[in-house]
Amino acid sequence: MSTLDAGVPGNPRSDRAFLGHPAGLGWLAFCELWERFSYYGMQALLVLYLSNYLFLPQNIGQVTGMDGLRGLIEGVTGPRSPQQLASIVFGLYAGLVYLTPLFGGLVADRWLGRTKTVVIGASLMAFGHFLMAFEASLLSALACLLLGVGCFKGNIAAQVGDLYAPGDKRRASAFQIFMLAVQIAVILAPIVCGTLGEKVAWHWGFGAAGVGMLIGLVVYLAGRRWLPPETGRPAAGAASTPSASVRMSGSEKARFALLLLLIPVLTLSIIGNQQYNNAFPLWSQKYMDLVLFGWSVPVTWLQAIDAFISTAAMIASIAFWRWWATRRPEPDDLMKMALGSLIAAGGPALIALAAGMVEGTGEKVGLAWTLAYTIVNNLGFANILPVGLALYSRAAPRNLEGLVIGVYYLHLFIGNTVVGWLAGFLDTMPGREFWGLHAMLVAGAGVLLLVCRFFFGKLLTGDDVGAGQRPALSGVPAAQ
Repeated sequence: MSTLDAGVPGNPRSDRAFLGHPAGLGWLAFCELWERFSYYGMQALLVLYLSNYLFLPQNIGQVTGMDGLRGLIEGVTGPRSPQQLASIVFGLYAGLVYLTPLFGGLVADRWLGRTKTVVIGASLMAFGHFLMAFEASLLSALACLLLGVGCFKGNIAAQVGDLYAPGDKRRASAFQIFMLAVQIAVILAPIVCGTLGEKVAWHWGFGAAGVGMLIGLVVYLAGRRWLPPETGRPAAGAASTPSASVRMSGSEKARFALLLLLIPVLTLSIIGNQQYNNAFPLWSQKYMDLVLFGWSVPVTWLQAIDAFISTAAMIASIAFWRWWATRRPEPDDLMKMALGSLIAAGGPALIALAAGMVEGTGEKVGLAWTLAYTIVNNLGFANILPVGLALYSRAAPRNLEGLVIGVYYLHLFIGNTVVGWLAGFLDTMPGREFWGLHAMLVAGAGVLLLVCRFFFGKLLTGDDVGAGQRPALSGVPAAQ
């Protein structure tokens, strides 16, 4: 019997069939792996596809509806070059995939439930990936992908949290295991989809992403009996307004307000990491020597390198905090995220140094600078995104977990939109200043998180966190 087939389906919180966790975590993580394979496979190609091919003057007219979208963008920004327009469209897409989960969470919490909403989302995403094979349907494809991610992303993460009783200390490490599945996908996706797209044809890469999403849907359906039961939706015929089914206590309202106020700070914390998928490949193809042993390395492979190191950094973070917990008390969530931001700021700071070398010598820099960027950035980022996800899952009011996780993803929506706008300065701003600005923004987030912890930290770690109709969550560590 495999680890995914063991356990007790009727009581998913009681089993330890998957690496000491409920069997449902294995199914959800494997499904998320394939969903992220499809997403990152397409993302690895998108900005290069738009900048190097589809948005060139001779091709952009083939895209249905593009004149209207370009008019809206240039009405705000002024005329844009193909690279600038590609970065803005990429940034809008990469941002909106983190806004739509807010609405997907509401749909699941109020009407359809998580399982049905996830299935609808996976189906829409597969359809969107296959539409990318046609140049005219770019905007329709992106719309399907945005709606699909909205239905899928927040709800599958909420199901991970629902596998655990509120006081279960495995919750935070479960999210890190869940993120490890994502990291495996991010390693594979640029190699498979990126190589097909760059070396064979763009549409082959997008098609491979669609196949990955179909596999993810099959995995999710196969593991349904191991998933947590649906809770928190009003019965048929009952009122479906939030006030009819959810009443927040005063402390829950205060925590919810604080979680909202943290969004701008979290936005700054991810600027340097998210720029790795937008401005960095565009900068690298101009200023980095990508020839290795006489072979031109695909630019998309840089993201595979990043994903490999990110996976190692995530494993190292889990191991480090487990070791730390045996010797002294662990820092709380906000402290870990603050330390992570201060470390991650070193990533773009190193590229600022590389850009200074390029400007001083006129020669390209080596691939070692990619390694330097991603090692430092990911050592910090391993303590930002998964720890924040665990924090928002833990502090969410009862029956609003999907909504609150959707709120958490708002910082990625805003951050990627800002990243797309900032990437437009790559053509007009000296590289040293461009990357130095990103380093300062991320470091600023670390300082602000420390300030928030000093003034409001007890609000998120008090004994009543997660109280109400479920036990307190105060014993849950941020990561272990």
